[in-house]
Amino acid sequence: MHADRVNGTAPSTAQIQAGVIVDELIRCGVREAVLCPGSRNAPLAIALHRADADRRIRLHVRIDERSAAYLALGMAAGSHTVVPVVTTSGTAVANLVPGVLEASYAGVPLMVISANRPGEMQGTGASQTIVQPDIFGLAVRSAMVLAQADHRYPPGGDRLAQHNARWRATVGRLTAAALGLRDSNPGPVHLDVPFAEPLVGPRAWETPPGRRDGGPWTVVEPTIIDAPVEVDLGLDTLVVAGQGAPVLPELAGVPTVAEPSAPPTDCTVHPLVIRQLHPEQVIVVGRPTLHRSVVQLLASPTIRVIVVAPERSWTDVAGTASAVGRSIRATGRPAQAWVDVCRVATCIAFSAVHRALDETDQVTGMHVARAITRQLGVGDTFVVGSSNPVRDVSMTWEHTTGVRVVSNRGVAGIDGLVSMSVGVALAGDRTVALLGDLTFAHDSGGLLVGPSEPVPRDLSIVVANDNGGGIFGLLEQGGPQYADVFERVFGTPHGTDIAMLCAAHGVPHIAAGVADLGEVLGSGAESVGGLRVIEVRTDRDGLRALHADIRSGIERDLFDDSVTAVDDQKGSDGPVRIA
Repeated sequence: MHADRVNGTAPSTAQIQAGVIVDELIRCGVREAVLCPGSRNAPLAIALHRADADRRIRLHVRIDERSAAYLALGMAAGSHTVVPVVTTSGTAVANLVPGVLEASYAGVPLMVISANRPGEMQGTGASQTIVQPDIFGLAVRSAMVLAQADHRYPPGGDRLAQHNARWRATVGRLTAAALGLRDSNPGPVHLDVPFAEPLVGPRAWETPPGRRDGGPWTVVEPTIIDAPVEVDLGLDTLVVAGQGAPVLPELAGVPTVAEPSAPPTDCTVHPLVIRQLHPEQVIVVGRPTLHRSVVQLLASPTIRVIVVAPERSWTDVAGTASAVGRSIRATGRPAQAWVDVCRVATCIAFSAVHRALDETDQVTGMHVARAITRQLGVGDTFVVGSSNPVRDVSMTWEHTTGVRVVSNRGVAGIDGLVSMSVGVALAGDRTVALLGDLTFAHDSGGLLVGPSEPVPRDLSIVVANDNGGGIFGLLEQGGPQYADVFERVFGTPHGTDIAMLCAAHGVPHIAAGVADLGEVLGSGAESVGGLRVIEVRTDRDGLRALHADIRSGIERDLFDDSVTAVDDQKGSDGPVRIA
């Protein structure tokens, strides 16, 4: 017999199917899974719980599907492995859309497994029934619907063996697509599983076997695709590196504007000096999205733009790219004069930033970002929130250490960042997250972790709380002509008591000043383990003026030093252009 019978009753075929799905996921390397409670996905819930009890997988249960998607996203981003999020039918699936979109544009191997009603229930007015196949559209790398399990498998028949093979092959196909094994284009995938009643039966049943060696049903070998583009580094070259940028040893030593989530560089260029530098050539690596100065630079018709993109698509917003490749074949070497001037300009920029921060009486998000990054060490993971935090880090930190940075730059929203921070921390050791107050409040439900659920070893979420959307004050709508409408519709003050919010979730809360962050986060600080929230009160009213002071300070210092810098570097490598 293919299944145990209890009291003469055959087990639910839905449970047999769910057992096969979970078993094959584990065989394909899945070690973490996120589950949202429901009725239609009960067979999967039971199978996952049993796998967790057998220590074959680590299960995380969340009641909010949007939070669950970002938790899985964080674990997948932290571990570079497939992490499934499992839901019931109906709007539960739709709530995953933001997380799926982020995974799609960030290239993170997230897997959605949605339980569904049988096909004949569609269009009948059945409860919790929507059209789920293709609900994520082009955002997923692959979407498949499993054949519904037969209501009864004849003992000794071959029908179950046929279904077992197809179910396992489908799981393997989707896992390979999520990892990008065939096309170097990882991202989210969707498996929709129609379950017919009875959803659950006797507790004991036998899962049809997989491969005897314990491995996946289908072994998918990764396809290595390379298409190098030739680059002459003898030209004055500026690299712009964004989310998803690979490490390219050929570009070591080339001046680089690296966003915080890009790999660290040994020749950093501060984003505020881009307008003063005049490169002949720009190499775009990954997907840069942070700085307007970069956008304007890439739109210049006089600069040769080369894009390096390992995935199928590439970044070329202005349509100026002259060549695209998966890697580079470098010729020539950077002129030392060009490298030196970029270093001088960057040194001037960082000095201007730190001087402005030291001289102001305000406490801003930039102060918090600077204080945190000074406490990070090799092996730490740093989760940086969208909006101002990631820009504050970019302005104040020269990322040259062995700190791993994770940031949701796929679609750059503030969604789900508490949950994602927890997911990232579950995949590693010490993790520090920097979030704005709106970002924190938007996903405060991510603090809701049941008493039986795994918790991070060491996660500190630092909230820079300026009671609203400080970034809008730096944009056009932050100008004085919009002062009458700004505060309500852009500033959006909320007055949330973050300490009470944390208390409601049973999460430790620390109120700290910028000067306290060294003691709280420093190498000598005692690790409390688990999850804690550190709130730092900041100001946003003077942000626009502070940024203006920084820019004017950089321009003044560059003008004063540019003649000397150029004169010192002329000669062996030719003239240098700056300011």
